[in-house]
Amino acid sequence: MAPTVEGGDAALLPEFPRGPLDAYRARASFSWKELALFTEGEDMLRFKKTIFSALENDPLFARSPGADLSLDKYRELNFLRCKRIFEYDFLSVEDMFKSPLKVPALIQCLGMYDSSLAAKYLLHTLVFGSAVYSSGSERHLTYIQKIFSMEIFGCFALTELSHGSNTKAIRTTAHYDPATKEFIIHSPDFEAAKFWVGNMGKTATHAVVFAKLHVPGDQCHGLHPFIVQIRDPKTLLPMPGVMVGDMGKKLGQNGLDNGFAMFHKVRVPRQSLLNRMGDVTPEGTYVSPFKDVRQRFGVSLGGLSSGRVSILSLAVVNLKLAIAIALRFSATRRQFGPTQEEEIAVLEYPMQQCRLLPYLAAAYALDHFSKSLFLDLVELQRGHASGDRSARQAELGREIHALASAGKPLASWTAQQGIQECREACGGHGYLAMNRLGVLRDDNDPNCTYEGDNNVLLQQTSNYLLGLLAHRVRDGACFRSPLKSVDFLDAYPSILDQKFEVSSVADCLDSAVALAAYKWLVCYLLRETYQKLNQEKRSGSSDFDARNNCQVSHGRPLALAFLELTVVQRFHEHVHQPCVPPSLRAVLGRLSALYALWSLSRHAALLYRGGYFSGEQAGEVLESAVLALCSQLKDDAVALVDVIAPPDFVLDSPIGRADGELYKNLWGAVLQESKVLERASWWPEFSVNKPVIGSLKSKL
Repeated sequence: MAPTVEGGDAALLPEFPRGPLDAYRARASFSWKELALFTEGEDMLRFKKTIFSALENDPLFARSPGADLSLDKYRELNFLRCKRIFEYDFLSVEDMFKSPLKVPALIQCLGMYDSSLAAKYLLHTLVFGSAVYSSGSERHLTYIQKIFSMEIFGCFALTELSHGSNTKAIRTTAHYDPATKEFIIHSPDFEAAKFWVGNMGKTATHAVVFAKLHVPGDQCHGLHPFIVQIRDPKTLLPMPGVMVGDMGKKLGQNGLDNGFAMFHKVRVPRQSLLNRMGDVTPEGTYVSPFKDVRQRFGVSLGGLSSGRVSILSLAVVNLKLAIAIALRFSATRRQFGPTQEEEIAVLEYPMQQCRLLPYLAAAYALDHFSKSLFLDLVELQRGHASGDRSARQAELGREIHALASAGKPLASWTAQQGIQECREACGGHGYLAMNRLGVLRDDNDPNCTYEGDNNVLLQQTSNYLLGLLAHRVRDGACFRSPLKSVDFLDAYPSILDQKFEVSSVADCLDSAVALAAYKWLVCYLLRETYQKLNQEKRSGSSDFDARNNCQVSHGRPLALAFLELTVVQRFHEHVHQPCVPPSLRAVLGRLSALYALWSLSRHAALLYRGGYFSGEQAGEVLESAVLALCSQLKDDAVALVDVIAPPDFVLDSPIGRADGELYKNLWGAVLQESKVLERASWWPEFSVNKPVIGSLKSKL
């Protein structure tokens, strides 16, 4: 077990090393320590520091600059590291229930160290483990104990070679044999092979396998999850009837072993069915507490929301790391100036500010949203576990599904665009692999695809909203949801009558302005999408074609605008709550306003098209407000990064280190990687280099 970090604030939040970043730190309008304590709380900060300290002091996690591990070695090392995380016992099952936010906190800490490690741990515990917990029953609790003791290692096998997003077309079958009281898991052909399954390639011993359940008489009851052993835990050899393997090298996250599996009439006990949504009696009769087949199908895929919320959180981690590196670089990199003799930090240039600071604001806003959505998910899972089948519970599941289905695309795309902007903002130095921006970009890339292609997922959210409006038109129902994300739509007609009436930049520097605009935008897009859908149907299009024809200009922007509004709303409420310390209100208010207005500015064409904006002034005010907020946050940027950046060992970027010694750190890292110091016997004759060599050798 890892030793807990003791001591007061000085031990918990030590001062940063003196160096070139001091000037910006001195200009900050707030105390970074106070913001860290407000954002995380002392207990969470201590928890994270315990994890980071354990990693830094364990040789198994030592960084090896310049070491290019083979694919097999990297995957073996990643598994050993994952195993060590369980040995440290940072988070017991009891702690997970007592302090649920420590779950995403642990995964974020691991993700800051290595995305592959976070993904491996996440897939075993949150995706595989949550599927067993939320879809199973009391008879499956023994698996939970084995998951956390690593007696077994798990994966989540839904996707197949020929079908991913279209889960209803999954072709793996599970036929029940009442004579032996077993299910027969079978892949009808190679196109039905389970594919892209994380952890399956080399290390998983068990899988939650989704298959179509058939009972005697060949009656099919749709997709259901089963626990299937795929390898012997002692030898890791495949079980009889299972063909399992590794898919090979990917564009990123190569420490994670994605794999495939085919099943040839593999028999598993009747109790292997995760039976919360439906069960089969020993005689072969199917029973289910859900009469609605669609509701049963939705519950069976409930584990996907856990995965999507976790991916959202990991995307935010990647954005935090990239923006920390780029802003520390920008505060110490000096180029050009008002005179030939005086160069200024590139962070002083408005262009650099408007390229980077909106992504800093996005990191804060999306981080808060990911935490709040995770707590919503915990509430849903506790309801499932307690057997809650109320109408509110069902509606909560639909709302979280809609939020997670748009949240993953928004976070992963924002991170992908932000990382690329950070890479370019660091110039040629950003292109050097050791500075990690390329790795972050490649490791974040799959977040846009797995657990649902982003563009396909957005249809889930737009369909949710269209269904609510159809219910309103048909039955006069109110817009209400458990998390209140759609309650504003009850004022739908009056909101559409509103116009943008802010005439000065000063009046625009508040996220409340963007909130009003976003509410109008969502109402407008919902109305336009609904009308477009009905128009398509009236013109003879099938429901399938009608929905497809609505996606590009209607459904997709509707889903994104709705989710952006939700993120803005939650962050606005968070930074304006009474408990915010007075000394933090200004900087948090600016972050909230910047994210809201910057996000809104990307919808300017729609705001003009729908008539909410009119004339040149509206667009100019919005643009000027974003630039003004960037300028106001410029002096706070380094301190804001200090709150979210991990220790240097974890950040692992010479140009992003906390001491700000940009050139010394980069030069030393390059010399170490090239191993030039080992053969530079001629250097001592240059006296100017003697202290540099001594310093580098002691450091490296």
